[in-house]
Amino acid sequence: MAADPLSRVFSALADPTRRDIVARLAVGDATVNELAAPYDVTVQAVSKHLKVLEDAGLVSRSRDAQRRPVHLEANVFDLMTKWIERYRRQAEERYRRLDDVLRAMSDQMQPDAPSPREGNPS
Repeated sequence: MAADPLSRVFSALADPTRRDIVARLAVGDATVNELAAPYDVTVQAVSKHLKVLEDAGLVSRSRDAQRRPVHLEANVFDLMTKWIERYRRQAEERYRRLDDVLRAMSDQMQPDAPSPREGNPS
C-alpha cells in the first residue's frame, strides 16, 4: 500500500464495499457482524476490508464490554477535503478565466448596436 496518508485513504476508498462501510459508519458505530450482515460475504472478508480502512486511518476499533464497535475517524476526511478543495479552487479559477475569454470573444463578434439617435430617423 502507498506510503503517504492521502494515498492510503484514496486507495482504501477505491473499493465500493469499503465506501459503503464508511457510509454506514457515518450514521453510527457498528460491530463487524452488523457491518457484514447486508453483504453476501463472510465476516472474515468484511474484517479484511475493515483492516484496510483501519490502516488508512479511516476507522478504529474499540472495546465496549463484550462489543467491539468500529468507529469512523471523521478527522481523516479533513485531509481529503483540503486536497480536493485546493484543486476545486484551481478549476474554478480556470473556468472564470475561460468565461472572461468567451465573454470578450462574444463582445468582439457582436456588431455595434446603433445608438437611439442614429437608428431612428425622425
